[in-house]
Amino acid sequence: MGPTIAPSDGPRRPGCASFPIGLGCEPLGPGSSRGFIKLGKKMKIHSMDQGVEHLLVLSSDGKPFEYNYSLEHARFQSILQEKSIIQIACGDYHSLALSKGGELFSWGQNLYGQLGVGKTLSSSPTPQIVEHLAGVPLIQISAGEAHSMALSMSGNIYSWGKNDFGQLGLGHTKNKDFPSLIEAVDNQKVEFVACGGSHTALLTQDGLLFTFGAGKYGQLGHNSTQNKLSPCLVTELHGHRVTQIVCGRWHTLAYVSDVGKVFSFGFGKEGQLGNDGKHNQLIPLPMKLASNEQLKLEYHNSGKELIMIAGGNQSILLWMEKENSYVNLRRKILTLNEGTPKRWIADVGTKQWQNTKREIREIFASPACLTGSFLKERLTAETMSVYLDLSKARNTFKELTQKDWIINTIIACIKDNLLKNLPFHSSYQEALEVFLLLPQCPVMHDINYWENLVVPFAEAICKMSDQSLRIMEMLWTTLQESVFSKLVQMFKTALGAQLRYWAENDVNNGHLKALLEILKMLHRVNQNKFQLPENIFEVDELSEWLNFYGEAYRRSSWKTNGDTGANAQYSIIFSHFPFIFNILSKIKLLYADSLLKIQERKIRACMSLAGILVQEESEFALVPTFNLRIRRNHLVEDVLNQLSQFENEDLRRELWISFSGEIGYDFGGVKTEFFYCLFEEMTRPEYGMFVYPEEASYMWFPVNPKFEVKRYFLFGVLCGLSLFNCNVANIPFPLALFKKLLAKTPSLEDLKELSPVMGKSLQTLLEDENSDFGETLYIYFNVHWDRTDVDLIPNGRYIAVNQTNKTDYVSKCIDYIFNTSVKEIYEEFQRGFYKVCNKEIIEFFQPEELKDVIIGNTDYDWEMFEKNANYDRGYSNSHPTIVMFWEALHKLTLEEKRKFLVFLTGTDRLQRKDLKDMKITFCCPESLDEKDPMRAQTCFSLLYLPKYSTMERVEEALQIAINSNRGFG
Repeated sequence: MGPTIAPSDGPRRPGCASFPIGLGCEPLGPGSSRGFIKLGKKMKIHSMDQGVEHLLVLSSDGKPFEYNYSLEHARFQSILQEKSIIQIACGDYHSLALSKGGELFSWGQNLYGQLGVGKTLSSSPTPQIVEHLAGVPLIQISAGEAHSMALSMSGNIYSWGKNDFGQLGLGHTKNKDFPSLIEAVDNQKVEFVACGGSHTALLTQDGLLFTFGAGKYGQLGHNSTQNKLSPCLVTELHGHRVTQIVCGRWHTLAYVSDVGKVFSFGFGKEGQLGNDGKHNQLIPLPMKLASNEQLKLEYHNSGKELIMIAGGNQSILLWMEKENSYVNLRRKILTLNEGTPKRWIADVGTKQWQNTKREIREIFASPACLTGSFLKERLTAETMSVYLDLSKARNTFKELTQKDWIINTIIACIKDNLLKNLPFHSSYQEALEVFLLLPQCPVMHDINYWENLVVPFAEAICKMSDQSLRIMEMLWTTLQESVFSKLVQMFKTALGAQLRYWAENDVNNGHLKALLEILKMLHRVNQNKFQLPENIFEVDELSEWLNFYGEAYRRSSWKTNGDTGANAQYSIIFSHFPFIFNILSKIKLLYADSLLKIQERKIRACMSLAGILVQEESEFALVPTFNLRIRRNHLVEDVLNQLSQFENEDLRRELWISFSGEIGYDFGGVKTEFFYCLFEEMTRPEYGMFVYPEEASYMWFPVNPKFEVKRYFLFGVLCGLSLFNCNVANIPFPLALFKKLLAKTPSLEDLKELSPVMGKSLQTLLEDENSDFGETLYIYFNVHWDRTDVDLIPNGRYIAVNQTNKTDYVSKCIDYIFNTSVKEIYEEFQRGFYKVCNKEIIEFFQPEELKDVIIGNTDYDWEMFEKNANYDRGYSNSHPTIVMFWEALHKLTLEEKRKFLVFLTGTDRLQRKDLKDMKITFCCPESLDEKDPMRAQTCFSLLYLPKYSTMERVEEALQIAINSNRGFG
């Protein structure tokens, strides 16, 4: 049957083809004797589509109606009336509908998964939302016999359903009951998708046609009857720019507007190919239409558009006015365009405001609409890092939030709708990018909305699957450093606020955990990509919230593995999220752990006395304290002898110190001075226990120690005891030591700190690009260190260093100095240190933090020291003696001031937590007069200062104090 021309219902203008061309024939409905269905008088049709037993009609106001031929008393049924629908599509026994808000609905038969909602239902009479595509800004949908396709605004194609011929384009023939992303098509952006019965066609932005699926009748156009499992280019049309495509059940049509020709291929037994016959075509050939030249002329010279329709055994071409609603079947989801913000701002306070407010709500309630508003221009299908233009989004949000009416509407909409609709279940990048987009809005960073906006946002992320979280972390790596840092700050602010308004309940526990988990993910991203300073994650409020000693000790946060002990729960928080704790919080945990063990010792001692403990333990094990009585002139000898007696015991107990001939134990001042004097003696170069390379200020373990290895073990024990008992001491190790304690590898920078000359020479070697430097410098694979020459590799002294091996040489030098040469004595030192200190807690620290907490700090603020002073017993900051004291102190040299601190506190070093709290308390007992020296009670930083009347007497008393700052009378 050849082409037939159906007369037009309206008048025809000369030279204008205002008529449809019909090819083939088929009744409106299977088994129906009627040629039409009567609709309501007031109903205006926008579009329609038909399956085997049902018909979908979409009204011009976005309301879909369904007519089922199989029902005895068939009539139109209203569906999805609460939604505004912009597109519909029918398969044989299933239907699809896309809403204005970007939601995709499916219903009908689901034997092959064609609904995209899983296989729990064999069919669904009511529309189901396709959750896996939630948040994806879709631009077109299409349905085949039992498969479905969706095209996103970014040009990504998703397919699902029956796949026996490869019609899903996924490279296999397995059915899919959830949408699957088709791989990019030859670096082309797809603009249109059409489903046939069991084949599919894609049209790209450049006018290329790709087909796949069933090819039995040549409907793929590849000059073959073979099936194709992936999109393949129709090469016969490669020289033409295809502008429209449509698929029938077994045939395909393609329109090339430049030449005014419609090409057809596939099944043609009913004449649907328009080839003057009833034979199949394996390649695209132009339809033999008498009006071809007229079509070309009309395309270039009129305001008309060619519409192609392909059914089971027919093809229809409609030449229609461009303003006809049927021409623009592809209505789009609602999005912001370039002029929208200015229009919204102009509408504030006008009669248009209610309509504008409704539009704002519709866009800001839908992740798909919001994402679709800020897509980058994508010219090809080449993989993009992100689809969104975040800079454009920030500028737009900034512009919109300058108007209170608009910002209030946006806030309400995000809180009440958008956050509930976030596609946390999606595994597709373009859906998840809304999680990048939302933090670009200024309201997310407003401290007033942390609970209503940021917390639910964090909880949505925490609901993601592992696959979605991996995509989310990848997306975060694409951010600019400044944007990433601001994102971290947003969650930190919310966490800080959560802690400030803490109340123990399951809801708050959930909020806290969500915020912590997000910061943990962001921290991982930072380590792998940005490597911004660790302190950007520290939450200062935690140091106040974590009170290990009082009421907050019972704030368990959440329980893990059935552990209900408060200390264990704090350890869980620290072990999972150590990066959010500043050094003050870590010190709190460290000291709390020490205090807990001391208390346990005391309890065990009491139980032993009460006869409750029956197991055999050593006598020392039941003593709650560790007492050392030593002679000041034999300090090191006495300490090491007594430690050796208990080296196999648990020394994690409160340390009590007494010096022979002096006052007994006190609240800490004696202990502080003990460690100060002990380490001062043992670390002297003359003592010989450590080496000081190049007379630098840092010490290291010797290659050939003059002391037995056990002494380094005991030195480690002493360092552990100092930390366990909350002391700091001048142990002048470089940062490399603290890296090694934390199982981190020392670097060239560490060598520069320990040995500036050697470190700089190795750095110069690495930077030297001269090809012949090996011949001029005569460097070989050996090293001279601590008065010892050693080969770094076998026969190293004969192997020259050159451009190809210099990096290896430098690495071996660093490894020898920090590891190989000191392996035995360092391991003994480490064993001693961790015999006392809890390794699990120590590992929470960064190397720089551990150095600060063990060695302390000398970055004094003397002005703050004066400002923080307390005055008691007749003193005030305006008392003449006090005024003279401060004037005299500020005149001292730094070294003299440090000696005064030793006199006042027992040490000249402070932990970081004390730097801003350096305090001194002045008092003058009535028993003191001007002839008496000043005295100090070190454990309380208390200075007994007589009321000196002259500056000379104040200065004299200060000198006496700083030059006789040892011993307790």
